[in-house]
Amino acid sequence: MHILDYFSISHTIFKVLGYEVSYIEFIGTVLGLISIWLASKANIYTWHTGIINQLAFFVIFYQVQLYSDMLLQVYFTYVCIYGWIYWKKESSDKKYTISYLKPNPRILICLIIAVSTFLLGNISIKLPTFFPGLFTRPPAYPFTDALISTMSILACFLMARKRIESWVLWILTDILSIFIYALKGVHFISAEYIVFLLMAIYGLVNWVKLFNNEDRADSGKVYAAA
Repeated sequence: MHILDYFSISHTIFKVLGYEVSYIEFIGTVLGLISIWLASKANIYTWHTGIINQLAFFVIFYQVQLYSDMLLQVYFTYVCIYGWIYWKKESSDKKYTISYLKPNPRILICLIIAVSTFLLGNISIKLPTFFPGLFTRPPAYPFTDALISTMSILACFLMARKRIESWVLWILTDILSIFIYALKGVHFISAEYIVFLLMAIYGLVNWVKLFNNEDRADSGKVYAAA
């Protein structure tokens, strides 16, 4: 077997209820689950597993023509490195930074989601025209895919900054992703996002609990900007 076969979604490692799971899909899914679980516990190793997860998903999304999601993995990899550095610094400084956004940044995030979804969706539609050699088929569900990508970008950044709202965005993203990936036939990833959704709900509850339980004798409970 050629080494490149391991990166193909058509190369099966095993079957689940008749669905053929590829090597790359299995690796990406397992590491994704581990990464989200670690994030829900505010564990810095979420970023290490996240990097490998993003690389695997980049390869998968290229093969199923979800180009917005594919490009999103490049950003995720960067944020994983940023989050790793930021959380490590916070840990060494013995700071506890889980917090909420102020109301104005929340409004700004909603506007960014709307505008970015429109722009990214249109860019995705044009990719086969701009790069016909790379993108030989039109994108699937370009605006829904763009919405997922936009919310994921913001959720990942807010998570790196330890903002509780990141989990709200992840919950919305996971709900959309479950249906989109099922429609595209990558059912193992779709099933993974059901687990992601449950973990995101747990992460939200756990981070709120951590925030509420933390002693803030000198400053009280405060909101933080992004």
